[in-house]
Amino acid sequence: MAAATETDERSSITSSISSESLVQAIAGAAADKKATDIVILDMKDICSYTDYFLICSGRSARQTKAIADGIRATIKEKGPVPPRTAGEARGDWVLLDYLSVVVHVFTPETREFYRLEVLWKEAPRIGVAE
Repeated sequence: MAAATETDERSSITSSISSESLVQAIAGAAADKKATDIVILDMKDICSYTDYFLICSGRSARQTKAIADGIRATIKEKGPVPPRTAGEARGDWVLLDYLSVVVHVFTPETREFYRLEVLWKEAPRIGVAE
Protein backbone atom coordinates (compact mmCIF):
# COMPACT_ATOMS: atom_id res chain seq x y z
CA MET A 1 0.00 0.00 0.00
CA ALA A 2 2.87 2.40 0.75
CA ALA A 3 4.21 2.04 -2.79
CA ALA A 4 0.83 3.00 -4.25
CA THR A 5 0.67 6.03 -1.98
CA GLU A 6 4.12 7.19 -3.04
CA THR A 7 3.22 6.66 -6.71
CA ASP A 8 0.04 8.69 -6.19
CA GLU A 9 2.03 11.48 -4.51
CA ARG A 10 4.61 11.50 -7.31
CA SER A 11 1.83 11.66 -9.92
CA SER A 12 0.15 14.59 -8.20
CA ILE A 13 3.42 16.47 -8.08
CA THR A 14 4.58 15.75 -11.62
CA SER A 15 1.15 16.40 -13.12
CA SER A 16 1.19 19.96 -11.79
CA ILE A 17 4.81 20.78 -12.66
CA SER A 18 7.68 18.93 -14.38
CA SER A 19 10.64 17.90 -12.26
CA GLU A 20 12.87 20.21 -14.33
CA SER A 21 10.57 23.17 -13.70
CA LEU A 22 10.23 22.21 -10.05
CA VAL A 23 13.99 22.09 -9.42
CA GLN A 24 14.48 25.46 -11.15
CA ALA A 25 11.62 27.01 -9.13
CA ILE A 26 13.22 25.66 -5.96
CA ALA A 27 16.61 27.06 -6.99
CA GLY A 28 15.01 30.47 -7.58
CA ALA A 29 13.25 30.39 -4.21
CA ALA A 30 16.52 29.44 -2.49
CA ALA A 31 18.36 32.26 -4.25
CA ASP A 32 15.62 34.71 -3.21
CA LYS A 33 16.39 33.80 0.43
CA LYS A 34 20.13 34.38 -0.18
CA ALA A 35 21.17 30.72 -0.34
CA THR A 36 24.75 30.29 -1.50
CA ASP A 37 26.54 27.66 -3.58
CA ILE A 38 23.37 26.33 -5.20
CA VAL A 39 24.09 23.06 -7.00
CA ILE A 40 21.64 20.90 -8.94
CA LEU A 41 22.60 17.26 -9.51
CA ASP A 42 20.80 15.20 -12.16
CA MET A 43 20.10 11.90 -10.40
CA LYS A 44 17.81 10.30 -13.01
CA ASP A 45 20.37 7.76 -14.24
CA ILE A 46 21.92 7.16 -10.81
CA CYS A 47 19.08 6.39 -8.41
CA SER A 48 15.43 5.40 -8.65
CA TYR A 49 13.91 7.53 -5.91
CA THR A 50 14.40 11.06 -7.29
CA ASP A 51 15.26 12.99 -10.44
CA TYR A 52 17.29 15.81 -8.87
CA PHE A 53 19.18 16.80 -5.75
CA LEU A 54 19.35 20.50 -5.05
CA ILE A 55 22.08 21.36 -2.56
CA CYS A 56 22.57 24.83 -1.13
CA SER A 57 23.90 26.61 1.95
CA GLY A 58 22.77 29.20 4.42
CA ARG A 59 25.17 31.07 6.70
CA SER A 60 23.47 29.86 9.90
CA ALA A 61 20.81 27.45 11.16
CA ARG A 62 18.37 30.35 11.24
CA GLN A 63 19.03 31.11 7.58
CA THR A 64 18.72 27.45 6.51
CA LYS A 65 15.27 27.41 8.12
CA ALA A 66 14.35 30.65 6.32
CA ILE A 67 15.54 29.20 3.00
CA ALA A 68 13.46 26.04 3.57
CA ASP A 69 10.42 28.15 4.50
CA GLY A 70 10.86 30.26 1.37
CA ILE A 71 11.11 27.19 -0.84
CA ARG A 72 8.03 25.67 0.75
CA ALA A 73 6.00 28.89 0.30
CA THR A 74 7.05 29.32 -3.35
CA ILE A 75 6.28 25.73 -4.32
CA LYS A 76 2.96 25.76 -2.48
CA GLU A 77 1.86 28.55 -4.86
CA LYS A 78 2.50 26.26 -7.83
CA GLY A 79 0.18 23.51 -6.59
CA PRO A 80 -0.52 21.17 -3.73
CA VAL A 81 2.94 19.77 -3.14
CA PRO A 82 3.38 18.95 0.55
CA PRO A 83 7.03 18.01 1.03
CA ARG A 84 8.35 15.57 3.55
CA THR A 85 10.78 17.41 5.77
CA ALA A 86 13.52 16.64 8.25
CA GLY A 87 16.10 18.57 10.24
CA GLU A 88 14.28 21.83 10.86
CA ALA A 89 14.59 21.57 14.64
CA ARG A 90 18.40 21.81 14.50
CA GLY A 91 18.68 23.66 11.21
CA ASP A 92 22.17 22.53 10.25
CA TRP A 93 20.73 20.25 7.53
CA VAL A 94 17.17 20.76 6.40
CA LEU A 95 15.81 18.23 3.94
CA LEU A 96 12.71 18.81 1.81
CA ASP A 97 11.55 15.76 -0.16
CA TYR A 98 9.39 16.64 -3.16
CA LEU A 99 9.84 13.07 -4.49
CA SER A 100 11.16 14.13 -7.91
CA VAL A 101 13.44 16.71 -6.24
CA VAL A 102 15.20 16.27 -2.91
CA VAL A 103 16.42 19.55 -1.42
CA HIS A 104 19.34 19.71 1.02
CA VAL A 105 19.87 23.05 2.79
CA PHE A 106 23.07 23.02 4.84
CA THR A 107 25.07 25.26 7.09
CA PRO A 108 28.61 25.53 5.61
CA GLU A 109 30.15 23.30 8.30
CA THR A 110 27.59 20.54 7.85
CA ARG A 111 27.83 20.70 4.06
CA GLU A 112 31.60 20.32 4.28
CA PHE A 113 31.22 17.36 6.66
CA TYR A 114 28.73 15.40 4.50
CA ARG A 115 30.11 16.49 1.10
CA LEU A 116 27.15 15.26 -0.96
CA GLU A 117 28.62 16.71 -4.14
CA VAL A 118 31.65 14.43 -3.66
CA LEU A 119 29.54 11.43 -2.67
CA TRP A 120 27.44 11.83 -5.83
CA LYS A 121 30.28 13.11 -8.05
CA GLU A 122 29.15 10.97 -10.99
CA ALA A 123 25.87 12.91 -11.17
CA PRO A 124 25.85 15.56 -13.90
CA ARG A 125 25.46 19.14 -12.67
CA ILE A 126 22.61 21.16 -14.10
CA GLY A 127 22.83 24.92 -14.47
CA VAL A 128 20.62 27.13 -12.36
CA ALA A 129 18.34 29.26 -14.54
CA GLU A 130 18.71 33.00 -14.07
